[in-house]
Order: sequence, then C-alpha cells, then structure tokens
Amino acid sequence: MFRTLLACAVLASPLAAEELSPGAQRLLNDVKYLASDELEGRGVGTEGLEKAAAYVAEVFQQAGLDVTRAGGDPFQEFEVTDGAQLTEPNTLSFVGPDGKQIDLALDADFRTCSFGAAGKIDAPIVFVGYGIEDKELEFDEYAGVDVKDKVVLILRRTPLQGNADSAFASGHGISRHAALSTKVSHAFSRGAAAVIFVNDHFTGLSERQELEQQRDAAREKLLASVENVITVGDSNGDLPPALQRLKDDSTHLKQVEELLKDHSADVLMEFGYGGTRSGRSFPIFHIAQKSCDALLQPALGKTLQDLENEIDNKAAPVSQELKGWRTTGQASLEVIKRPVKNVLGVLEGKGDLADETVVIGAHVDHLGYGGEGSFLPNVHEIHNGADDNASGTAGLLELARRLGKLQERRRRLVFIAFTGEERGLLGSAEYVKNPVFPLESTVAMLNMDMIGRLTNDEKLTVFGTGTSSVWEQEVESMSADLGLEIIKKPEGFGPSDHSSFYAKKIPVLHFFTGIHTDYHRPSDDWQNINAAGMDQIVTLVERIAIETLNAPQRPDYIEIAGQAQLQRSGSRPYFGSIPDFSTEAEGYAISGVAAGSPAEKGGLKGGDVIIRIGENRVGGLDDFDLALRKFKPGQQVTVVVLRDGEEIPLKVTLATPKG
Repeated sequence: MFRTLLACAVLASPLAAEELSPGAQRLLNDVKYLASDELEGRGVGTEGLEKAAAYVAEVFQQAGLDVTRAGGDPFQEFEVTDGAQLTEPNTLSFVGPDGKQIDLALDADFRTCSFGAAGKIDAPIVFVGYGIEDKELEFDEYAGVDVKDKVVLILRRTPLQGNADSAFASGHGISRHAALSTKVSHAFSRGAAAVIFVNDHFTGLSERQELEQQRDAAREKLLASVENVITVGDSNGDLPPALQRLKDDSTHLKQVEELLKDHSADVLMEFGYGGTRSGRSFPIFHIAQKSCDALLQPALGKTLQDLENEIDNKAAPVSQELKGWRTTGQASLEVIKRPVKNVLGVLEGKGDLADETVVIGAHVDHLGYGGEGSFLPNVHEIHNGADDNASGTAGLLELARRLGKLQERRRRLVFIAFTGEERGLLGSAEYVKNPVFPLESTVAMLNMDMIGRLTNDEKLTVFGTGTSSVWEQEVESMSADLGLEIIKKPEGFGPSDHSSFYAKKIPVLHFFTGIHTDYHRPSDDWQNINAAGMDQIVTLVERIAIETLNAPQRPDYIEIAGQAQLQRSGSRPYFGSIPDFSTEAEGYAISGVAAGSPAEKGGLKGGDVIIRIGENRVGGLDDFDLALRKFKPGQQVTVVVLRDGEEIPLKVTLATPKG
C-alpha cells in the first residue's frame, strides 16, 4: 500500500529535470501529493489524513529509518476532540410564579449550543443585557445582580451598535465584548448555572434595511432601463444593449427580492456554530426573540426591544432578576473524539552519546474542508495546505532520505510528523507527555512549518536562535553560502510544535518563510510553492542537524522571556503561561511558563491547572483570558492552581502587556 502511494505521488507530478535539482524535484513531488485533493486537506477525521500518515511512514521506512519504536509500528496514537453531536433529549421551558409553563420547541423556538455542556437545569432567571463587564468603560451588567446558580439571559452583540462613536465600537472588526466566548466566560466566572442567548434586534433589522435599500436602488435602475428601451431584438435573436440592460436589471431586482423574502431577522445558531469549549462548561441555549418576549412580557411587562432601547438610551445596564420565574430543561450532546496519530522514524546513534536524542519535526495535518481555523469559515472546500504544512512535511521526508544515509551519527535522530497542530499543538503535546525517548536526554528539537514560500528577497525566519548559545553562530555560518537572508528570532515559544519541546527546557529552532494571502484558505496550493527555496532551507536544516548529532557537547539551554506569537486582541496584562491543549482538565492547564514571567516568579509550573484568578472561576483558557483583562499591570492577584490534586494559592504580580 505504501509503495503504491509513493509511486502515485511521483508519477502524478512530473516536472522537467532541468528545471529543478533532484532534491527540489523530490520536495515538489511530495508537496503535490500531500496537497492533492485526494488527501482532503489532511483534516482530522478524514481518510486523507490517514493516507498522509501512511505515506510518511513508507518514506521513513524506505529511507532506512526504524519504524517500530512507537510500540511496534510507526504510529503514536491518541485522541483529539473533533466537535460535538446533538443527542436526546433537548428541552427548554419557562415556569412562572403561578405555575404557568411555556414550553419551547427544539429548532423552532430554541437550539442547544455545541460550545456548552450536557446537563439538566432548574434555576431562576436573570437578565444581564449583553453580558458585558468592563471596569475601564464603567459598564458592568453583572453589578447589583446575583447570578450564582442561576440561568443568565444574554443578548448577542453590544449596545449602541448604530453609533460609530460608541465605546463598544471596534475599528478592527467585531468588538471583543460581542464574542460568544467572552459572554460565556463572564457568566461562568460568576458561577452561573447556564446561559440562554437571544439575538439583538439591531443586527437583524439593519441587515433587512440594507437589503431594502438595495431593492429600492434596483427598482430605480430597472425603471431607468425601461425608459431607455427604444428598440426590440434584432433579426438574429440577439438582444440590443438597452434590452440586455433591462434583462440584467430585472434579474438583479429578482435576486434582491428573493434575499428579502428569505431573510430572517432572528436566525437561531446552528448546532456546531462556535465550535466546542475546552475545559469545564455548562448548558447553553439560543432562543428566538418571540420566545424571549413570551417570557419578558409577563415577567417584566416589557419586550426584548424595550430593554434594548432602554440600555441604549441610558447608556447603562438594566440587569435584573425575573422574579418568580425559573428555567427548566436539559441539554444533551456529546463531544466527538477522533483517533489520530503521530508518525515516527528513528536512526539510532553510535558510540558514547547514542542515548541522547535530536528531534526533527513538522506537522502533517491541515484544515480539511475548512470550518474552524479557516479564513473563509463558511466555505466547505478542500484546504490543501501546500505551504501549511505539506512543505514542512516534505522537508521532513527529504531530510529522512538524506540523513538516513549518514554513517557518522553519535546521537539518536528521531523524525516526527505531528498531527493535531492546527487544533492547538496536540501532536507535539502528546509526544512530550508520552515521549518514546526520555526528554531529559533529548538535546534539541528542529521544526519546519511553512517553508514553501521563500520569495525573491530570500528571507528565512528562524525562531529560537536564543534558546542555546550555539544556535546563532551555527545558523549564520551554515547558511552563508546558501544565499539566504536569515531573520533571527530568539524566542522559543511560538505558534508551532517546537513550543511543546521548549516548554520542557529543550533548545529549539523553528524554520518559517512567512504568512501570505493564501494562509488558511483553499488557495494554499502547490502551484505557489518555491521548491528550489525549500531545497535551500532543507540543506540548512540538514547541516545543523548533522552538527547537533555529532557535537561533543549537547546544546546548552537558555530561557528566553516572551513568545513569538500573536496575542489576542484587546489590552491585558502580561502573565506568561503556556497552554497545554492536550489536557482535558477542568480548568486552564499549562505546559510551562515563560522565563522571567510573572507566572514563573509567582511559582507556577508546567502541569499546573489554573482554576481561579482573583475571584473569577476558571474552567478553561477563554475564562482565564477574559479574567486577566479585569486586572491592571502591577496589580497582585491570587491564582489558585491544582497541583497533584491539591489546591495551591499563589500570588502573581502582573506585568505590562507584551508588544
């Protein structure tokens, strides 16, 4: 089976020999197969990802690597979360003080949300407006109301949406206050029992008004076209320009009117929208506006729109408990687990340093048919991921072919094609949690992620050059004759699999040619790959690998503060924790802390699970991120962690934001 895959990959992508070196030709052939439609974007849960793993394993075997060290075969198997599925029953009712019950119908009146948890509810109801808590803006919709063990009713979006000068307006996209995860985290940290979302009126009405304006403009254009029609079709049946314009304008008007006909100002979220929530959660529902009014009118004597208008007019919260009213119901869903695998190949060392290990890695997975993570999230189309990261995987395969022939190797060399990187470095996190070879004798990790887009300026970014005192000189000297301009970044933590190893105090280097307009889009295809440039980069990694394999001393480890990755939008103090996405802990699990960070100074360690910061409960990363924004640089906060089953309170002094 493996040989068939290899043959197909090479035969399907012939290229004139004079155009590329043999190494570059092999790299391009590998990319073309890994990024082919047959492999379905190598998404978790696809047969294509299985084929990619099989292909990598066969190349490793043909290169002379030992593919039996992961328990007898090349595969380190584990499970990842891949969304959720709705089960039964899903019910929701409102019960009034007189015992009157309003039963809601699934799909018509309410839906269960995939980013909540399964469970039953029977609790009082509190309306908290848009669920915003922002001390800087002096707008706290939780002030003065107790939501502990109660169901919170929350409007989507933000107040004052029609006011461009509103404090909630965002000049670069949707306000962070509008994010579902933000609203959920506020409610969770306050001890709520469940969340019920309802659409705001402004969004739906403004969409409809825009469509109506387009319809009116189309009507005016059609009338103008009618007035300009003087002649009819000529003898050969073609329409003259005036009639063609009339036909086009008529079609446009019909399309806009169809959009208006189909438009709903109150669409319930489809199950699966918003993904799944990591860590601990609670039942979450989305109800129709008419269902909300059926509750609010007898409880408060007001409609939902009345309350929205009141918030806008006052520019202040109108949160309140719905006295005597309760919510009863049940959310039924289950998280889907998918089996996945890292692929390992091993070259044993020879001599006195044979028990020490050098790891070379690249992630083989991508986004499949799109969805979460895609920059075109509503498009169901294969995301081939030629650069991200068929290029890095091809580099890994080429290095296996070259280094498999290396006779002088004092240390062990382990090649790993990780999976689950796009879901949060899951494959590398799994390996460092369950290493095939001891981490204390793993001396370095070299990682390749998106090495396929070297441009005319020949700039290659190398992260981690500060994680060992030997790296900077080695990178410079070994790239001197390759025509590469090296952009050195000292940080060891960053958005790829090397970060998992650096968290375990292993020196790392990460090779990367940069973000581009095809990133996480279906257009990231093999035609845009610079195979000759990949060949240069692989040659550099090969040289560094050989030096690291045979150097008398292992590379020393240096702690570098900070991390080379994009921060979440919005201002928040610097904390310095490194997430552990592979843990299903009920809290925010961390795999390590950045050197010199507030987290390190406060005594946090890799393996800790943060369950509280200040007075805020933490069930996952979103809760922690949101809670952190409530504090200011220089402020000391109490952070409670679970460590070996014991709750330990730690004091952390927050620093100024990074970057």
